[in-house]
Amino acid sequence: MSIVGRQKAQLDTPALWVDLDLMEGNIHALARFFREAGVGWRPHTKGIKVPAIAHRLLAAGAIGVTCAKLSEAEVMASAGVKDILVANQVVGEAKVTHLAHLRRHADVMVAVDSLTNAQEISAAAVDAGVVVRVLIEVNVGMDRCGVAPGAPAVALARDVAAPRGIDLAGLMGWEGHVVGIEDPEEKRRRCQEAVGALLRSVEMCRAAGFPAPIVSCGGSGTYAITARIKGVTEIQAGGAVFTDLSYRRWGVDLDCSLFILATVVSRPAPTRAVVDAGRKAMSYGGILSQPRDIPGARLVELNAEHGILVLDGPEVPIQVGDKIDLVVGYGDNTVYLYDRLFGVRDGKVEVAWDIQARGKLT
Repeated sequence: MSIVGRQKAQLDTPALWVDLDLMEGNIHALARFFREAGVGWRPHTKGIKVPAIAHRLLAAGAIGVTCAKLSEAEVMASAGVKDILVANQVVGEAKVTHLAHLRRHADVMVAVDSLTNAQEISAAAVDAGVVVRVLIEVNVGMDRCGVAPGAPAVALARDVAAPRGIDLAGLMGWEGHVVGIEDPEEKRRRCQEAVGALLRSVEMCRAAGFPAPIVSCGGSGTYAITARIKGVTEIQAGGAVFTDLSYRRWGVDLDCSLFILATVVSRPAPTRAVVDAGRKAMSYGGILSQPRDIPGARLVELNAEHGILVLDGPEVPIQVGDKIDLVVGYGDNTVYLYDRLFGVRDGKVEVAWDIQARGKLT
């Protein structure tokens, strides 16, 4: 029997669900923000993974989507999404061949930070008879991938612009190292400093004859700053569509819309209860998910199959068999654990989406 049209409380647990009203409010708020800031919105879908939601973002005004992996991009392309950035290096014969053939079905861009990678993409693209757009990734302080800013970025642009089969479309960076800075002014300063390194590299590339029309950066934890920096053309913030407790801590002023429905399986002590959602059901690094609208109850520990709640006292109204909602702590490390995401409105399941990009690691 289909669960669609039935009460949320009838879902078996643990179940991942999204409040459609809150999510749609977040989508419209983000679209409006980027429209007023005058930048394109290319939301990252690594933590969303549902093509139907990606289409809602596009309908709201997004110019395309961002993916972490080529296999995620294939899911989005198969669902009809045409403009896709893989904000990652796609390296190796199998992957670049896949990329070149996927390019026949969608305009898939990728990040590069080495000539070796650019050359192998070029060879695969020429063999497939396509042209693949690439963005040079600049290390703006994250110290992960990316060529050093300034002259090294220009040198790579010169090398990347030469081979056939690829088109140098711009530069990108990710200022993720500033997301967790708590002081607003310090965060703003560090963010502007990081994006400034990207923009200086863009200016130098343009002065050297490489137009670089795309300047891409900005995540959910920084978009309020990066979107207002002159010279940035598109922002990759996607997790804010759901907004979770981590993004709230990182300064996102939107509604948490993603939840886990769990069942209380034990109340063995006046100040302890146990639910059937543990590490296999939610992120356990960083900020833990927390009970929604249950004062005096805190999730403090996760085992493989169990979540341990500490209660302020025996008066906290949690009993064996109760179903409770947990506000997701970090959606990016939670959504991929589930096969389905349930969309709920006014307490009823309106839609059940397969999480089609789950397990797409390549």
